Amino acid sequence: MYEPNVVGDWQEYDTHAGLRVRVHRLEQAEPPRGRDDAAEGLTYFSVRVTVENRGDLHPTVHLEDGQIDVRIGADGESAFIDWRNSQFIEGFDVYPLRRATAVLFAAGPETSLGQIDVQIQLRVDDEWADRRLWAGGIGLDEGAAHAGAVREGLACQVSNFLRDQAEEGTA
Repeated sequence: MYEPNVVGDWQEYDTHAGLRVRVHRLEQAEPPRGRDDAAEGLTYFSVRVTVENRGDLHPTVHLEDGQIDVRIGADGESAFIDWRNSQFIEGFDVYPLRRATAVLFAAGPETSLGQIDVQIQLRVDDEWADRRLWAGGIGLDEGAAHAGAVREGLACQVSNFLRDQAEEGTA
């Protein structure tokens, strides 16, 4: 079993040489086109997903609604996704040494934003890549000074939880 990435980490895909993905800049932010009425009483946050090509080819990348899942809090409840304000990657050719970034706006109860999991499934040249998970939270710094503490704290908690769940299922 692989451990989840910490928000800010790059994840390379073995099946697509040179292609890597990063979930980063998880921060409290108001959406640019105004709040959705359905998010009344919730706290907005944004997260960026960047796809970078370090290979020789120029794959076509898709990262649209339905390919990003955001869960918040200890119970992993679904966050409210503001599709109207979010910006996706829709069939973009990522040439060598170039990047494409999606910006997602979501909302949830402020008390649940200390633990946020972002799972994505990238589509590359009409082929689905493996799902990947990033763990983080509002108020957790993705900078180098706290990277060890975040990794040992939140990622290890997630890893231990998943390991315990897997052990319960095997008897």
